[in-house]
Amino acid sequence: MFLARIDGTLTASRKDHRLAGVRFLISQRLDADGRSIGEPLVVLDRMGAGRGSTVLVSSDGTIARD
Repeated sequence: MFLARIDGTLTASRKDHRLAGVRFLISQRLDADGRSIGEPLVVLDRMGAGRGSTVLVSSDGTIARD
């Protein structure tokens, strides 16, 4: 798990049916001091995070398997 800031959204022209209702967001990983680190990442969202939100990202893949 890690902290990230939401910087925007992506639109998929096609999605697997298991991802219906899941949004794709562009995120930026943050260090413990809130500074950006690494490259932007695409994350899946079922909770309704908005641009500028700081979120906790789980990297175990459970959301993609549900």
